[in-house]
Amino acid sequence: MSLEPIPGTKFTYELICFDSFGNERIDPDGRASDRVETIVGSRGVTDVFVFSHGWMGDVPAAKAQYGAWTTAMVGCERDIARMVEARGGTFDPIMIGLHWPSLPWGDEAVAGEAPSSSFAVEGGLEDDPVEATIAEYASTIADTPKARAALRTIVEWSMDNALVRNLPPEVVAAYASLNAESGLGSDGEAGDPSSDREPFDPQAILEGAHDDSVSFAIPGIGLLLAPLRTMSFWKMKDRARHFGATAGAELIARLQRASATARFHLMGHSFGCIVVSSILAGRDGHGEMVRPVESVMLSEGALSLWSYCDDIPTAPGKPGYFRAAVNGRVKGPILTTQSELDYAVGRLYPLAAGVAQQVTFNIPAALPRYGAVGSFGIQGLGDRAVDSTILGVDQDYGFLPGLIYNIESSSVIKTLNGLSGAHCDIAHPEIAHAVWEAARVC
Repeated sequence: MSLEPIPGTKFTYELICFDSFGNERIDPDGRASDRVETIVGSRGVTDVFVFSHGWMGDVPAAKAQYGAWTTAMVGCERDIARMVEARGGTFDPIMIGLHWPSLPWGDEAVAGEAPSSSFAVEGGLEDDPVEATIAEYASTIADTPKARAALRTIVEWSMDNALVRNLPPEVVAAYASLNAESGLGSDGEAGDPSSDREPFDPQAILEGAHDDSVSFAIPGIGLLLAPLRTMSFWKMKDRARHFGATAGAELIARLQRASATARFHLMGHSFGCIVVSSILAGRDGHGEMVRPVESVMLSEGALSLWSYCDDIPTAPGKPGYFRAAVNGRVKGPILTTQSELDYAVGRLYPLAAGVAQQVTFNIPAALPRYGAVGSFGIQGLGDRAVDSTILGVDQDYGFLPGLIYNIESSSVIKTLNGLSGAHCDIAHPEIAHAVWEAARVC
């Protein structure tokens, strides 16, 4: 089913699932997008809210996040009452969660199917740690004979040398081969989400993993595989970009064509902010939209702080990849959230870019070449970007159309959970209130 309950309420949201290639998954009742398109076109829907999760999300994780998020949304009774007033007494919203596979070996079963994985894994590999690890990273980085050969060299050496800090020449060469097979670029801060990084340097990443208490050295995988996780991280950024610019943008276009009056509001979390930005900017950052959307929320965004600017200060003459998104494609405000306790974007993101320990959180005079929106907000837009602080649910922001609001939210996004810190701690009434306030502007 595409219809999912909002926990603890009588309300529901729609879940539309896609595979790793951006093709919609067909559930027993048919295509969920067809059902949603019919509702938007025939029911008189006034507002369409579309959400995208981020990295490390399979179907159960997506349902858990969307369940928590929609619960926070519908719990804002004051905001809903004000939306009714703003819409002239008739407020009929629909909430839609998009799922794109972003968790290796995750459970990708939709209703009516047996549990399945995002990635093809041959039976029995879990009994062979070398083969299982090769299969995992081949599925997320590159699955070619050359890539698998490189992975074998890396994995076999790593499992025999857990305490070694220096990579031997044959492993460095294997990483170079794997990086070439991955198709990832290194175009600096002006690159697309798969290439806005420094040239791949596995030794530097390994040293950063050793020196940083929060790194890609996930327990159970080992420090020596930290470079593989950074490559997987960047490949998933690229999948988010591709999904948003293709399947995500096509879905929004269909729904906008179905209703000429419905207002559209987009929200992304983590890599979901790349999905949302790609919906707005389109293919290669130069696509077209049926019409602008009304509001956008980018919560703890794992994309470059320079993504939206016309001229990157640290790379003069070069624009951000998503600059089209702020050139008439959002009628109302764009919101972003930041938290000092979000270690995923505050520490892991710069490490993955190849600049470990070179970023200090939120020092305007020292904005880095590589930093995430979830740490620094959207930068490089002059007075179009406004610094703000998260407010209580009974306080008004006074958002204005056409502006970007970077909302410091450490007082709310603060519950730590593993190495990512508070990265996923976004399902709060205060965050939902900000989204409602933005939606009410247009």
